[in-house]
Amino acid sequence: MSITSAPQQKGFTARASNYIDERTSASFAVKEFGRKIFPDHWSFLLGEVALYSFVIILLSGSFLTFFFQASMTPVEYEGSYVPLKGITMSAAMASTLDISFDIRGGLLMRQVHHWAALLFVAAIGLHMLRVFFTGAFRKPRELNWAIGFVLFVLAMAEGFTGYSLPDDLLSGNGLRIIDGMINAVPVVGTWITFLLFGGEFPGADIVGRLYTLHILLLPALVLIFIVLHLMFVVIHKHTQYPGPGRTEQNVVGYPVLPVYAAKAGGFFFLVFGVVMLMAATVTINPIWNYGPYDPSPVSAGTQPDWYIGFADGALRLIPPHLETVWFGYTWSWNILIPILLLLVFLALAFAYPYIEAWVTGDKREHHLLDRPRNAPVRTGIGAAGVTFYAVLWAGAASDIIATHFLVTMEGVILTLQILLILGPIIAFMVTKRVCLALQKKDREMVLHGFETGRIVRLPGGEFVEVHEQLDDYTRWQLVSFNDNAPIALKPNPKGKITAGARVRVSLSRFFFEDRIAPVTQTEFKEALEHAQH
Repeated sequence: MSITSAPQQKGFTARASNYIDERTSASFAVKEFGRKIFPDHWSFLLGEVALYSFVIILLSGSFLTFFFQASMTPVEYEGSYVPLKGITMSAAMASTLDISFDIRGGLLMRQVHHWAALLFVAAIGLHMLRVFFTGAFRKPRELNWAIGFVLFVLAMAEGFTGYSLPDDLLSGNGLRIIDGMINAVPVVGTWITFLLFGGEFPGADIVGRLYTLHILLLPALVLIFIVLHLMFVVIHKHTQYPGPGRTEQNVVGYPVLPVYAAKAGGFFFLVFGVVMLMAATVTINPIWNYGPYDPSPVSAGTQPDWYIGFADGALRLIPPHLETVWFGYTWSWNILIPILLLLVFLALAFAYPYIEAWVTGDKREHHLLDRPRNAPVRTGIGAAGVTFYAVLWAGAASDIIATHFLVTMEGVILTLQILLILGPIIAFMVTKRVCLALQKKDREMVLHGFETGRIVRLPGGEFVEVHEQLDDYTRWQLVSFNDNAPIALKPNPKGKITAGARVRVSLSRFFFEDRIAPVTQTEFKEALEHAQH
């Protein structure tokens, strides 16, 4: 007698999974994504910190939206914070005080939200610096650099709109500065401020408009660009540092499922824990110390959040009294020049991958990263840009520097003005020379090994230091880079040499005229035979 077993009934989870998979083919996408290899170098975690910070922002922000009132309607504060009791303020300010003092866990969530926002912008900025200095923006990832740059700008806008919502004295002064900058634009400035503020500053409902931007439009754009960024990371494969077994086609690391997903999940809780620890122990943006916004007082030591500091510094460092009257309009160059300077700086950062590709003529795909020392001009340009940004950043704290170090405000401003011009130039020259020196040191180590500190005496009486050869992994790192030579000046198909070609050749010479060629296999064999002899 044969016994036929009845088919086992599938559980609810299995049936639901099959239902979704039959209609969406989700298993194929999960399987493809799960096989993607991600390198495990620590610098790649900067992008993950930014992603996890954004998740924390969404979670904490969702809590705050239940209690915040985005209204500028005047009310009399009747909350539990006694020093401001009976003071007339906007409903936005009053609700923020209620969140801080009367809602259970409200102050913790406010500070989690603010700290996560600062960490989000910082992580994006550091991630972009890592991408820049290692050349990860090269083909085919130029578009992903542009997406990341737009994300950085959106993150700054998201942070500024959130910073302005409480309608306290600091945020009101920040909005007043923005109003003044926009009004300085001839012809259209006044109309733009009326459109943004809904009338004369401070406007009828600027908080409501910023709130709509902060919780709806800007987060949606950030989410879209994050998805695009991650999608291109999967499509283009991940970059990696050079080493044995690591080629342009072969990525060495861990697959997403299950190893990398488990590590990423643990890392998310680490980031969440650090943000919660900062929020629970370090006060940030204590609006109750400043009170509601009033156009008449401006407190000393007023600074924006750090990521907007470079714009405030540009306004402080520009010389005063730069105004002209043209065509019936006053042109305030002490505001227009900083605006144009910042726009040019941001535009150059956005377009740099395309500029370098045009200068070098490099149309190859790159999946291996550069060591910063092997691209001395690019590294020098990055150092100059960071120095330029840092001086502007310091300019936003010029009054704090003067009062804390007991120096004159004029002396601080003059010093920073000089550094703004000379600092990037000096940073570029020093960084480039340091990179070339490190390349020379690497070349010497590949050919002759590294010093052991052991001295031996030869039969002829000569004393020499014993050098030990590098291991294969280290040697691979030191020799695996391209020797890019300057482009030669050639006529176009019509036999003419254009001005654009001359500019390109000049820039190419600027990039690659000073270079150290990597050690060839022949040179290494000769050096090895000499050492053995």
